[in-house]
Amino acid sequence: MYQMGTVIIHYKPRLWAKNFHNTSKRWIVLLLHRRAGKTTGILNHLQRDCLKIKKSLFAYIGPTYKQTKRIAWDIAKEMSRNIPRIEYNESELIIKYLNGSKLFLAGSDNIDSLRGLGLWGVGLDEYPLQSPVLFSTVISKCLADHLGYCIFAGTPKGKGSFYKTYNTALKNPKEWELIERNIDQSLKNETGETIENLRQALSDDRRLVEQGEMTIDEFNQEWYNSFEAAIRGSYYGDEITKARTEGRVKEVGYDRELKVHTVWDLGVGQNLGVGFYQRVGREIKMIDYWEGSDNQGIADAIMIVLKKQYIYGNHFAPHDISAKEEMTGKTRFDTAKTLGITFKIVPKVSVSAGIDKGKLMFGRLWVDIKNCEVWLDNISQYHREWDESKKMFLETPYHDFSSHSADVHRYAALVENLMNNEITSRVDPAPKLKFYS
Repeated sequence: MYQMGTVIIHYKPRLWAKNFHNTSKRWIVLLLHRRAGKTTGILNHLQRDCLKIKKSLFAYIGPTYKQTKRIAWDIAKEMSRNIPRIEYNESELIIKYLNGSKLFLAGSDNIDSLRGLGLWGVGLDEYPLQSPVLFSTVISKCLADHLGYCIFAGTPKGKGSFYKTYNTALKNPKEWELIERNIDQSLKNETGETIENLRQALSDDRRLVEQGEMTIDEFNQEWYNSFEAAIRGSYYGDEITKARTEGRVKEVGYDRELKVHTVWDLGVGQNLGVGFYQRVGREIKMIDYWEGSDNQGIADAIMIVLKKQYIYGNHFAPHDISAKEEMTGKTRFDTAKTLGITFKIVPKVSVSAGIDKGKLMFGRLWVDIKNCEVWLDNISQYHREWDESKKMFLETPYHDFSSHSADVHRYAALVENLMNNEITSRVDPAPKLKFYS
């Protein structure tokens, strides 16, 4: 517990949290087994510093606003209820302390809403489920004015951005604080009702593995911090693993004798993605990927794409490029043409059929690990939607930050036969084509 005047905050940190609360390093990685108490630890860490530093702003960020409000907000209110003159803003998830400091809770599902904040510290909880560009493009800038700290916390979900952050911490111990804890360490060194419940939960999960209701990879992921398991419900997990095993995820490079074809998913900011492909016989090489930020739109993307020193072939976009914009009365297809790109339109098939095509193309796909790192991180998280009431995965994809990279791949699979190295003239799409929906 820590004390402020006559106010006592009732918090008994787990053993792993003691080093966490005592560190002075800016970058902190918490690699913890499921139910290790990381959310409670992070929130108490942030609140302690709110009370130490007058008129400061700290932030807790979960994967989604809904999840943050459902889980972390109640913990935050409970841990602060004994503090005099505490104020709660339920609609904005803000706690204001008597010294003018604030603790702000948010979800990372709306990255743009986090821009411009001046933060003294931030906790990114369940970081494997958050966008891989959240820290680099947004949070790092929010921390710049005050040289604030960032906590990256979670349990593994495949070899995505959290895996890379974990390895960065391993290689740079002078700058990074790395705290790891698996279930055996907790059961050996800690006591109490919660620990005994975890002991029973571990035993129950072992039984589920024996019964075939849980894979050993999932068991090791949740309890022993294994990065090897594919995300359950993942559309492309097996295909990505196979591509890595076969050595098709590496520095592919750009062949100057072959044309580069682009495939677009249209949107604004992070919802705008462009994949760059070359075809060699039956093989497809993904040599580059670009994703928007801030409020970048198609005009910004075209400028960036045309500045790259590639010899372009065809450019592909989904059907909504033909929709008229109310402000101008023009379509984005027309706008793009005036800016130097004439698009061909992706044919219409169902999402499920497109995903099936995407799986088939993965067997022939080579991915540049350097230029397409964000795309790999995103698409590895692309998964089916989970129906909590039915306790089953639906056939529809869950829409989050991974969707746009996955859409680029799906569109690319539908047009791969049109990625050729012949010299062709640009042809506007015929008006009777069935457009993708």
